[in-house]
Amino acid sequence: MTTPAPKLRFATVWLAGCSGCHMSFLDLDEWLFELATHVDVVFSPVASDAKTYPDDVDVCLVEGAVANADNRELALQLRQRTRLVVSFGDCAVTGNVPALRNLWSDVDGGSRQSVLDRGYLELADTGAQHPHAPGIVPELLERVLPLHEVIPVDLYLPGCPPSAQRIRAAIEPLLRGEMPPMQGKAMLQFG
Repeated sequence: MTTPAPKLRFATVWLAGCSGCHMSFLDLDEWLFELATHVDVVFSPVASDAKTYPDDVDVCLVEGAVANADNRELALQLRQRTRLVVSFGDCAVTGNVPALRNLWSDVDGGSRQSVLDRGYLELADTGAQHPHAPGIVPELLERVLPLHEVIPVDLYLPGCPPSAQRIRAAIEPLLRGEMPPMQGKAMLQFG
């Protein structure tokens, strides 16, 4: 009798993004049952209640850009604790929509404070005010950054969001201990 291969410790993380990549991941539908036979999901906004990123993670899909101090702290933690980090979706790969905030500071000389003023004061329908309690709004970084500008990334999986087929084509080789062939339009198209 052969001993089954140990399950990979698998995580997903959601930084500054819309969660579309995680929704596309859930579009794997029945294949998620197959995936569950090969991985233990140890951290994910869609599959666990864990609040602290664990040690000894084999693979982590990271959705979203790095926009604030909390995003940066989590990215640094997961890089230290993860063997293979996947930049998951266009926001993680390029900054994409969250990085549009950078245009505010580049063109108008806006600062982090001016972005908060715009969002909480100028555009408020009623009750214009900044959040009062500390820790409600993490400190914004001066610029929104793609993941690879904060930590080393092992694999890039573009798409907005990447299709379920592309996600599966990237994950299946990882389950066999192989890197996926990231080439051609089917695997590398943005948008």
